[in-house]
Amino acid sequence: MIAIIDYGMGNLHSVSKAVERLGCEIVVSADPAVIMAADGAILPGVGAFGDAMVNLRDTGLDRVVKEYAATGKPLLGICLGMQLLFTESEEHGVHQGLDLLPGRVVRFQGDYKVPHMGWNELAFKQKSPLFEGVEPGHVYFVHSYHALPEREEDLLAVTDYHQPVTAIVGRGSLFGMQFHPEKSGDLGMALLKKFVGLVERE
Repeated sequence: MIAIIDYGMGNLHSVSKAVERLGCEIVVSADPAVIMAADGAILPGVGAFGDAMVNLRDTGLDRVVKEYAATGKPLLGICLGMQLLFTESEEHGVHQGLDLLPGRVVRFQGDYKVPHMGWNELAFKQKSPLFEGVEPGHVYFVHSYHALPEREEDLLAVTDYHQPVTAIVGRGSLFGMQFHPEKSGDLGMALLKKFVGLVERE
């Protein structure tokens, strides 16, 4: 079973339906006991980094996510949920994140359209169980801020938007996807299926 963590700022419906289509049992929950008992967990997110961290702290779910990551069970952050895994963000002031991955989240800077919105091609940078048997292709992004991981080995895939942009991160069984896999067609579902497969091995 996969727990989709409900802290009041997630695209819960689309993510849960996508996981259900892959044949995996899901539960949408803010209950720490339910989340900790799950075989895998997904931290979705839309909106502003600071607001999300306030919600996580106010509900105690920041500690739950950290404790869950420490178990070694598969955990996936999606879009804002991926950014929350990092140390801090400069979105509307500096805000501390979950600090599960060292790095910062910064705004796109340049004479080009922000937010970055649309289909962009992935380039895989490291070997990962998410990529086994999967060919890179295009996925769907919507974001104005992007992550700068401190450790090169945590950067699994990038895309190009006037610069290399972090698209997938991971360390051990902790993963993050900046794009929306549930809205990214066959490739997005293939990557989500790989994550579900890791959960089912547990």
